[in-house]
Amino acid sequence: MEKATEKDIIKVVLIGAESTGKTELSEFFAKKYNTISVPEFARKYIEKLKRQYTYEDVEFIAQQQVSLESEYILKANKILFYDTYLIITKIWFEIVYKRVPEWIDERIKNCNIDLFLLCNNDIEWVPDPVRENGGEMRDKLFEIYKNELINYGFNYRIVKGKGEDRFNGALTHIQELIDKKIRSGKEGCKI
Repeated sequence: MEKATEKDIIKVVLIGAESTGKTELSEFFAKKYNTISVPEFARKYIEKLKRQYTYEDVEFIAQQQVSLESEYILKANKILFYDTYLIITKIWFEIVYKRVPEWIDERIKNCNIDLFLLCNNDIEWVPDPVRENGGEMRDKLFEIYKNELINYGFNYRIVKGKGEDRFNGALTHIQELIDKKIRSGKEGCKI
């Protein structure tokens, strides 16, 4: 069977505040659809820092995340899941530094993501040394991400619930997207 080209790959991004299940969902669906998930670069990078991160660190993280996406799209099997996306980094810049590198907004505007799954905060926040935004900030971030998705005009659905309900809800949104792509005759999208 012929491998799908980059333009034929269905792209699904998991987005949301910290500790909302993005990694677990993206890895689960990558396995379910026999493909891969683009991991989050920021976590590993920040964990290794022996100092407070800087503006330059966050821009480096953004650049490396884009590089990972470019690398993983070539390895995907018809559908690619993203554990994070530049919208999260853009908001990180805005909240912490009150400014964002221009290239990030341009990159977001010109993305060709098929579906954003915005993870609700209805699961417990689990603190760890890298997480900064528990409590009320999670709710603020959820609304900020939602507004960003609306302002950019992106296709998004909200993922909510706990345990199997959360996975099944997300699965329903993914399957609707796949079915729509098949009906529209997109080459190589039969999964």
